[in-house]
Amino acid sequence: MINISILGYGTVGSGVFEIIRGNKSVITERTGQEICVKSVLDLRDFPNEPVSEVLVHDFSEIENDTEVQIVVETMGGLHPAYEFVKASLNKGKSVCTSNKALVAAFGSELLEIAAKNKCNFFFEASVGGGIPIIRPLVTSLGQEEVEEISGILNGTTNYILTEMTEKGTDFDTVLKDAQEKGYAEKDPTADVEGHDACRKIAILASLVYGASVDFEDIYTEGITKITDRDINYAKKLNAKIKITASVKNKNNKISAVVAPRIINSSQPLYSVDGVFNAILVKGNMVGDVMFYGQGAGKLATASAVIADVVEAAKNIGINTGIFWKADKVKLVPFEESVSKFFVRLSGNIADNEEKVEKAFGEVTKVDAGYNDEYGFITAPMTEGEFCSAAKELGNVINRIRVDGGNI
Repeated sequence: MINISILGYGTVGSGVFEIIRGNKSVITERTGQEICVKSVLDLRDFPNEPVSEVLVHDFSEIENDTEVQIVVETMGGLHPAYEFVKASLNKGKSVCTSNKALVAAFGSELLEIAAKNKCNFFFEASVGGGIPIIRPLVTSLGQEEVEEISGILNGTTNYILTEMTEKGTDFDTVLKDAQEKGYAEKDPTADVEGHDACRKIAILASLVYGASVDFEDIYTEGITKITDRDINYAKKLNAKIKITASVKNKNNKISAVVAPRIINSSQPLYSVDGVFNAILVKGNMVGDVMFYGQGAGKLATASAVIADVVEAAKNIGINTGIFWKADKVKLVPFEESVSKFFVRLSGNIADNEEKVEKAFGEVTKVDAGYNDEYGFITAPMTEGEFCSAAKELGNVINRIRVDGGNI
């Protein structure tokens, strides 16, 4: 029998507890041993619930329990999660977590501690929720030189943009709806400003390149400036606006960005709508591989955590050797990143045409039926070049990067 402890009995922690109880026979068959929840740490009490029988309020009870071999961390946040996870690993207990903030900030350090203590630090649920991506990257695609990872990594923002596109609803109204449905937090900042997706792409990039990609070095832009007019312009282009996170390796120069993009209907991410997420991995040999599914939710995320628990149970006393050095990856300066840009200017075509040609050269006009503004798409150019040209014009309403294809 393998004893585990769960830190935090919130949405994901309670889901882990529920799945272990509900799928006990399946998990035992897959693991070869019975998985038993010996303790659950939470500050709260849960009278008349099954968890009350194993509830503890002091982490030291778990830390010093020699019968506990695996710890599941679902508390969220950095502290005290970091201290609890580090202490568990130093005791030789494997840790499985869904905490993206923790992994993005301390992943390489915690993996090193796990290796020294012949246990494991697993974090499958930290990026794709219920979508398996970490293990496929490390194992199934471990032989590839990954040229690019791009994806829709946040279900909240994807839901908001989908509703705005399909129903013509404004951002604030859809956000309120998302909060009422439980798709968005009371404080949605981490989602709508892109910070959540930024941490996730930093984790994936660190695993792919074997060194630390600091999420604070990644240019990040949210969706709060996207309006119904932006979406209508995208429709005229047979495209949709999605916020994507991406990392690219071109000629050993690594760049990363999180930002809204206009995505052509011929691209795989175009059809990913609602709360669903998708991650596109491009290997130098295998080509494009896409992972798709529900990126959040109680049981979907908890299921990914349980997959890690099963893996940890099969490797008691053995470190599986996930490669992620503490050395920092130097990203290409964001000003040198190249994109095409969709631009909206105040004023009509006649007022802007000559100025636009002078600042940007030849552009592609986009007419969405508005007489008080001018929309166009630039040729590929660097971020620095765009900023200089936009400053010269002085009347930019909004600009959105354009992903490929026939746009």
